Amino acid sequence: MWIYLAFALVALFALVPLLLAIFEPSRVRRARYLPFILLGIAVSAVTLNAMLTQSPTVRLGTYHLAYSVGLTNGVLIIGLYIVATCGSLLVSGNRTLQYFGIANLVAVIVLALLCAEGFTSRWCFYAALVSGAIALHLRRRAPSFAR
Repeated sequence: MWIYLAFALVALFALVPLLLAIFEPSRVRRARYLPFILLGIAVSAVTLNAMLTQSPTVRLGTYHLAYSVGLTNGVLIIGLYIVATCGSLLVSGNRTLQYFGIANLVAVIVLALLCAEGFTSRWCFYAALVSGAIALHLRRRAPSFAR
């Protein structure tokens, strides 16, 4: 549980915009990621602090795992997480990655409406599927010498 939560609720917030910035070929667009990176780091610090001071728990729900890390403003923190991750996709210079950002926003709304309690578990499953799609996209766009 700790390893999963450390990745899903700490590392991912800053990693998504950081990795997108690293792979952005345009210097001007790369600078647009800085607010998302800083926001991701701030949200990561808040969730890490909650995890270390509140003793996270997990319980089996209906078709999901329900995680609790003891966030006092959980809805706000998750909202900022969505801005850091989905927003960084939306400022990408790559139209396909922008489409992934739009799809993520739609998915976030649908998943939150379906089951707020199981949001983390279901969102991470969805994110794993999208990560595979992005990896395929990047592999197909890579120059032949990089394959």
